[in-house]
Amino acid sequence: MAEQLSGSDAPVVVVDVLGGDNGHDVVLTGIDLALAADPRVEVLACGPAQIVDVFASTRPRVQPLHATQNIEMNEHPASAVRAKKDSTIVVGCKAVKEGRAQGFFSAGSTGACLAGATLFIGRIRGISRPALCHVIPSPAGNVVMSDIGANADCKPEWLVQFAQMATVYAEKIVGKEHPSVALLNIGSEDTKGSQFAQECHQVLKDNLPNFAGNAEGGDLVCAKYDVVVTDGFTGNVALKTLEGTSKELLKAVKGVMMSNLATKLGALAMKRGLNGLKTRMSADTYGGAPLLGVNGVCLIGHGNSNPEAIKSGILATARMIEANLVEEIVKVVK
Repeated sequence: MAEQLSGSDAPVVVVDVLGGDNGHDVVLTGIDLALAADPRVEVLACGPAQIVDVFASTRPRVQPLHATQNIEMNEHPASAVRAKKDSTIVVGCKAVKEGRAQGFFSAGSTGACLAGATLFIGRIRGISRPALCHVIPSPAGNVVMSDIGANADCKPEWLVQFAQMATVYAEKIVGKEHPSVALLNIGSEDTKGSQFAQECHQVLKDNLPNFAGNAEGGDLVCAKYDVVVTDGFTGNVALKTLEGTSKELLKAVKGVMMSNLATKLGALAMKRGLNGLKTRMSADTYGGAPLLGVNGVCLIGHGNSNPEAIKSGILATARMIEANLVEEIVKVVK
């Protein structure tokens, strides 16, 4: 167990102060928002001493964690993690490994976070490969998809573990009861897809009692299945396609609504409903993408995260700690 800041059983989250595209002030503001939203959360603010010491000095639930280096988005992830031993990502992951905290949150380089967590937090015993998980929000319901980019090339048996871990996340964090699992494929029939897809279908069918068959791309938005599993290459392409389509569609709808006085009045009348829909469809609700399969909670936020998104990421990390997500995964993955 972690050495708590207050001596209580409060969740302790390491926050990468230098992570993200918008500067450390945005991250620090997000920490303040998270502390205000949850009086139990405690933070190790990981970054340069001149930043984190001053910040922590006036906040009883924050301690500074010194790191002098930052891994930039354009650096080779594995090389940077090995070369920059005093980077915020490496120091933060080591703090989890050492038990000073139970979770790590960063809006920095996804690849570096993957490498850092795998190397320094370490995998859960028996896990072949950690997998990135993401909640796809839609008006029809939330869908948990894994892998979304950690493993571009996969073996069929890895997808069984991806599905098992994502099922635990869907139950404990997203609130799905008895979640169904489907394989992302190009058709619903068992014989559809590449040789790899067909092999995955068979091994999932043989090993998962909650396996419900193949899911097509359109099933992601209509939430026909609770968990959709795939290799990281396919999952990343599918996710980025959905995100890009949603962004452009919302821009187009906004353009229509602002086109003349009549449509502006209509938009004003619909404002509350539209805001509610925007909230339900926001990926910020779950704070980012958890890396499932490492021996500690690790959550990776969007690089362009604003203070609200940083807050959501910290609170989501704390929820996963309090839900004993790692321990629950250990129970089901053989």
